[in-house]
Amino acid sequence: MKQLLIAFALLFSTAIFAQSDKYMSAMKANIQQMKDAKTNEENIAVIQKFERIAEAEKTQWLPYYYAAMLKATMAIISQEDNKDALADEATTTLDKADALSKNNSEILCIRSLIATAKMLVNPQARYMEFGMLINKYINEAKKADANNPRPYYLEASNIFNTPKQFGGGCEKSKPIAEKALQLYNSFKPENEIAPNWGKENIEQILKACN
Repeated sequence: MKQLLIAFALLFSTAIFAQSDKYMSAMKANIQQMKDAKTNEENIAVIQKFERIAEAEKTQWLPYYYAAMLKATMAIISQEDNKDALADEATTTLDKADALSKNNSEILCIRSLIATAKMLVNPQARYMEFGMLINKYINEAKKADANNPRPYYLEASNIFNTPKQFGGGCEKSKPIAEKALQLYNSFKPENEIAPNWGKENIEQILKACN
């Protein structure tokens, strides 16, 4: 009986390892495809793959996180009348990640991106509402993880892209960008599929401000 239990335990642990290995491989491949994607069609295909992974791995928050991040990014850069719809889709997807990982600094950063997309639908009319939300989520992301560089990157980027007459520009964004770069230089992602984006962008901001 003891030998049977040991054999069962080994079989079970092997099955778990194989599932985990399969998940990691699928995520790494899809993250690379996300980086390589150039068109809306390619982005949508990547989103759909992340969502399929999420359905298969129901305890993992990262597939929902990346799908939501892509939707938020597409909403921000969209030149069509679909920013609100894409941002709402991103929120729905991100809520699923949040249900699996509460008070997560990375998830709060994506909430800030979604608020940015909502504001960009009509900046003049929506700045008061969504501008406050953008900063709220950034500040919450900092509190959730003081060593995460991405909230500082988002803050520096927002200020850098705000006209000087409205309190933006290099003078105010550069110190925050420097703080972000300092954190990026010491940041070590948990594993190969953990969030690890933004450093190149912060370097570009600092280059433009020097």
